[in-house]
Amino acid sequence: MMQENVTPLVGKTYSLYGGGPTTEPYYDLVARLVDAALRRRPGEERLLAYLRRLDGPGLPGRGSLKRILPAELLARGNPLARYTPGVRQHLRSLSLRQIFDRRLRTREAQYHRYMLEIELVNRLHRDRFRESRPRLALLPHCLRDFSRTCQAASDGFDYVCKRCSKACRIRGLSELLLKHEVQPYIWMEADFKKHHRSLREEGRNLGILGIACLPELVWGMRQCMKAGIPVVGLPLDANRCARWMGEFHDNSVNLDRLERLLR
Repeated sequence: MMQENVTPLVGKTYSLYGGGPTTEPYYDLVARLVDAALRRRPGEERLLAYLRRLDGPGLPGRGSLKRILPAELLARGNPLARYTPGVRQHLRSLSLRQIFDRRLRTREAQYHRYMLEIELVNRLHRDRFRESRPRLALLPHCLRDFSRTCQAASDGFDYVCKRCSKACRIRGLSELLLKHEVQPYIWMEADFKKHHRSLREEGRNLGILGIACLPELVWGMRQCMKAGIPVVGLPLDANRCARWMGEFHDNSVNLDRLERLLR
């Protein structure tokens, strides 16, 4: 499947287009950086644990990619900075109430670590996810067609797309996911931890695929891992929902990369 043809999107804090016409260079760069980091700190689980420790308080210079990547890759500056052009201005604009929202106050260095973390988690869990049954995808409602009223309805677990609009990206995502035997849901109310416990009692293993903005996706992946659920995911191409921008704007995700993750 070719990547969906969309106008390059700019989010409140990040854009995986990085000023270019597609998001493909972003994914290639992150994969190369993770490969380089693994040569310096071998072991995917070990590197993942180290990345997460860099979020801890009291660590001098915490978050610097110099702790993770070889110096030659940083000689011309941080290669991930092109994807996070709006973070500093966003942080300066936060209200007192917004400052208490951990995702909204994500720092630029955290964004860069999150990019590497998602790639690592996908490498660690991809095979287990593919072997899991059932496999569920939790999709963000910001990929809906906002030109019409969404007809999605709950099936008792969460909301399911009714394919009411050909322009809806959730419709296209749902069709792709179903082709790969992954049940898609628009995540509104699902208690996946409770569902996971119930399935384990039946001798079945739940797998989760998530699509969300970078901070939300990392948070969700960490919650799944704490529950022992194999999880993979892709970030939205930008963060453009009402939480970040005050109102909803069209958004997208790289369908080519999603299919690579599934097949």
